[in-house]
Amino acid sequence: MPLSRDAVLSLLKTIADPAGGDIVSSGLMRALNVSDDGSVRFVMEIAGPSPALDAVKAEAEAALKAAGAPAVTIVMTAHQDKAPPQLKPAAPKPQGPQAIPGVDRVLAIASGKGGVGKSTVSANLACALAQQGRRVGLLDADVYGPSQPRMLGVSGRPASPDGKTILPLRNHGVTMMSIGLMTNEGQAVVWRGPMLMGALQQMMMQVQWGALDVLIVDLPPGTGDVQMTLAQKTDVTGAIIVSTPQDVALLDARKGIDMFQQLKVPIVGMIENMSTHICSQCGHEEHVFGHGGVAAEAAKLGVPLLAEIPLHLDIRLAADGGAPIVVSAPDSAQAKAFQDVAAQLVKAGVA
Repeated sequence: MPLSRDAVLSLLKTIADPAGGDIVSSGLMRALNVSDDGSVRFVMEIAGPSPALDAVKAEAEAALKAAGAPAVTIVMTAHQDKAPPQLKPAAPKPQGPQAIPGVDRVLAIASGKGGVGKSTVSANLACALAQQGRRVGLLDADVYGPSQPRMLGVSGRPASPDGKTILPLRNHGVTMMSIGLMTNEGQAVVWRGPMLMGALQQMMMQVQWGALDVLIVDLPPGTGDVQMTLAQKTDVTGAIIVSTPQDVALLDARKGIDMFQQLKVPIVGMIENMSTHICSQCGHEEHVFGHGGVAAEAAKLGVPLLAEIPLHLDIRLAADGGAPIVVSAPDSAQAKAFQDVAAQLVKAGVA
């Protein structure tokens, strides 16, 4: 019988915290997740490197596996920037953005608000670039709402042959990694900022991406921890802003643009999604969400308007079915819109 959450907590309460008490009551152990099969994952928030805490981690892993847990993942996350005063180490040199091993370019797909089709654009753009012969990776960094496994038709859990590196999954010519592959369907990810940042860095730096021309990063909406971590820790080639035409969406898109400008990430261009709707019965064209707002914003910024993507049922059905429109209907007008964006990015040298 798989371990229950209560059983895991009881076991962890027998593991002593070097600072006093046990690791549960002291708060050293956080964000406990027990899967249906009894696999255990949690975070140990520490002040800095410590042999004593390494021993605690090893003890907890051994105890859980002895109790029947098929897999145990313990992430150690430092939540303080200062070492204990008595150590007084030399101040570390500031570390700037780092390149991801094997990845030539990193392209962020962002939006100011949710529901504008950013993930659909990311999936189609990744597949369109792969069709043009580019070596493409797709990182689903929307930790709270991961959708790329469904859109790319990928299932199963990534393997880790050595317990340190993660092997990503692949479909439609795209190498993909998502937190959604590591959680049960319908399970919420209830993490705070430090855990989010740690997970993102693991997915960037500890995944065996291989040799990629471009890594597409599907960001969550807004201007939070994930966006800041990506820009500050990774050498980002540029960002594409996705928005629908209406004023409310553009208000939030402007905030996203301002964030990237503050973080010194170039804006490669903008995409107007759900730009127009053509009735499948009579052919009448209607701008359901307005039209031209994104084009005006792009002109104001002096960046290209990369595409005006139509609002079309086939795009939604293809994404829900696990084969984006550029894969399921590559000769359609809807697919051509994404293919044109891919061609522009290759020509500009950013993908």
